[in-house]
Amino acid sequence: MKLLISAASHVGCVRQNNEDMILVGEQFVRNDHCNEEANLSETDRYLVALADGMGGHSSGEVASSDVLTNLHYFFYDMPSGLPVGDFNEAIYEWLASINHVIDAKGKSEPQYRDMGTTLVALAYYAGNFYWMNCGDSRLYRYHDGRLQQLSTDHSLNTLMGVSEHSNIITNCIGGGCNTSYIDLVQCTASIQQGDTLMLCSDGLTDMLSDIEIQDLLANGADATQLCDAANAAGGYDNVSVSLIKIV
Repeated sequence: MKLLISAASHVGCVRQNNEDMILVGEQFVRNDHCNEEANLSETDRYLVALADGMGGHSSGEVASSDVLTNLHYFFYDMPSGLPVGDFNEAIYEWLASINHVIDAKGKSEPQYRDMGTTLVALAYYAGNFYWMNCGDSRLYRYHDGRLQQLSTDHSLNTLMGVSEHSNIITNCIGGGCNTSYIDLVQCTASIQQGDTLMLCSDGLTDMLSDIEIQDLLANGADATQLCDAANAAGGYDNVSVSLIKIV
């Protein structure tokens, strides 16, 4: 099995700095794009993750960078062959640890006070796929021409049963959130050859509907073209996308 990955992160048309960041294997992407191929027969692990630094908080770009850098080292240093339960426990422990790191940095350096970030990721480890989510960045599955959101937004609207996206989130890493949690799902059985998994920040989904994104994917759009479409629709926020095709 191989993963064909395209990733792009753009500042958008309104904001002055890009608080988003993407991790693709060993590569960090911000204000750039990349294309990677991962042969899973040659490795026991691979990680694609996306973090959206908190809008309205100080130094969101630092939070997203720190969290992805920390997760990168943690994930690739994990022991080999952990069963599903132990893998889950390790990720939960990592979340608690990185929250302490971000919180301590904010307390020791005033310019970083209350910085925070979302996190969404797809991990391949010991023969299994896992997705994880903290916040309102999203994971979708594109299967047989249909786009379906797999993750659940941790937002006020979700709690209230409203389907529209809300900028008021109820969960994140850092950002003064003392009750951070992470949705973690082993999803190996639901991923099929030909599927495309999409990680994105809300800069994409606030600008384009799911149907518009689905139509772009049906016409072969890559991550850069999805970012371009969001910018053409207004680009009110940073926009970041990673597409992972299973072949």
